[in-house]
Amino acid sequence: NKLTLCIIKLYKNIKRYKMTLIINGETKEFSDGFSLQNIITDLQIDSKVMAAAVNMNIIKKDDWNNFIPKNDDKIELLQFVGGG
Repeated sequence: NKLTLCIIKLYKNIKRYKMTLIINGETKEFSDGFSLQNIITDLQIDSKVMAAAVNMNIIKKDDWNNFIPKNDDKIELLQFVGGG
């Protein structure tokens, strides 16, 4: 029916503005176009993250504001852990 087709089309349009990322093994959804820094800030872990890798490639901290991950990228956010 026409209503169902309209709903499916609307859902696809909404979904297009989201990206799915795998962060430290967990699937998460973010607004399309979010930078790596935006993602780290959104996760509220800015002060903890020391290094980041996207698809096994290290991204320098100086580049986090300009690096825009793509849908289905695998991101590892590494945190410093102190110990004795």
